[in-house]
Amino acid sequence: MDHFMTYIVTITILLFFFITYFQSAIDKITDWKGNVVWLKEHFAKTFLRNMIPLALGIVLFIEFITVIICCIGLYDLIINNQSGFATYGLFFSCLTLLLLLFGQRLAKDYQGALTITCYFIVSIFGLYVITTT
Repeated sequence: MDHFMTYIVTITILLFFFITYFQSAIDKITDWKGNVVWLKEHFAKTFLRNMIPLALGIVLFIEFITVIICCIGLYDLIINNQSGFATYGLFFSCLTLLLLLFGQRLAKDYQGALTITCYFIVSIFGLYVITTT
């Protein structure tokens, strides 16, 4: 159980991102049509305007992969005292957030970009903690 306390910060951050991306992916699946409609308007003045279903599918796929890797990372930290998947989970979280940030900046939604930046700070902090533990 000592390793649980060693990794308590990383475990908490992984749980945070597991919940965040899992809920986001479920929302995209259960309200696909609503998301497409909203995103078409959001990206109407960008080169993505005609690629919204594809872009949404890519984001959904990446979020889903991040959820799986974070889940495996949690298991490996708690049960096996191994940090490899946790590191990958936090790295994929950073990549996912960078992709979302790119979209928000492209759409000139600076408030949305600022929100993503807050998540990114948590993700980078988690990545820092796990790679220096």
